[in-house]
Amino acid sequence: MPNPSPRWHRHVHADRRPFLMARGRIVAAIRAWFGERGFVEVDVPALQVSPGNEAHLHAFATELASPDGQVRTPLHLHTSPEFACKKLLAAGEERLFTLAHVYRNRERGPLHHPEFTMLEWYRADEPYEALMADCAALLALAAEAAGTTVMTYRGRTADPFAQPERLTVADAFARLAGIDLLANPDRDGLAAAARDASVRIAPDDGWSDILSRVLVERIEPTLGQGRPTILCEYPVAEAALARPKPADPRVAERFELYACGIELANAFGELTDPTEQRRRLVAEMDEKERVYGERYPLDEDFLAALASMPPASGAALGLDRLVMLATGARSIDQVLWAPIPDV
Repeated sequence: MPNPSPRWHRHVHADRRPFLMARGRIVAAIRAWFGERGFVEVDVPALQVSPGNEAHLHAFATELASPDGQVRTPLHLHTSPEFACKKLLAAGEERLFTLAHVYRNRERGPLHHPEFTMLEWYRADEPYEALMADCAALLALAAEAAGTTVMTYRGRTADPFAQPERLTVADAFARLAGIDLLANPDRDGLAAAARDASVRIAPDDGWSDILSRVLVERIEPTLGQGRPTILCEYPVAEAALARPKPADPRVAERFELYACGIELANAFGELTDPTEQRRRLVAEMDEKERVYGERYPLDEDFLAALASMPPASGAALGLDRLVMLATGARSIDQVLWAPIPDV
């Protein structure tokens, strides 16, 4: 079979252009929506000391050279603008958003690209439930801008104007996998429950690995069908940057937004305790070193800023996936102006 034509060929670009035009309308509508609500758009640098400290995210590494080339400082491209945005909250910004290019290595597929756009926004002194309303509004906004009344992906549909279903992680495990998640806080107990539910467990899987397997195999494919789903109240161990829920400290103020079985957004009631945040990030890097044999540095400037950061809630939404669902695109490459060539 001949190689496919490059995306810069006119006939190939012409097929992609309607998706890209819709992307532009969606971005313009998002900027207007946030501006009308008193948010300021910020532009943060991609180069950071720490790319983020999630165990299973892989960063791109580079270095900063001094003008004479004699001093070289390791840096990374950020996997999220989160640390920089929180520093701006500490500096006094109360409502902010950014449309940031972010970079994640070892990710490529219909829903993943090594460089993509993340919409991230924060509300100081507001509860994380406010972000749930934001997410519902943004789904409707994207659909309107794209000129559609339904979101679609691979035969699954969701009404972007419907009120999202709210489902706790514990309820999802009980309903869809028959597992009492909160009654199994230890690895062996959760492994046994997962095996009873016919989920395959590897000998070296930790508690978080088992939870992820159940989520991917049994829960995520069912979410956001017919209408969007907000999956909330993750176990604290699965929310390294979120604060515990006051009514139940076993779970955190974290939710994810799903439509058509696809995760679109991840949101937190933000943790602002520097000591606890350091402990959690170190634990994440310990796990990364155990699994992958590497770790990333902590951003000490970020940890220092947390002491001055007000109570806040923040969300990160994959813009490219939102455009995909609003336009009916089959692959993320169709909604990117210039995707990185396959290698």
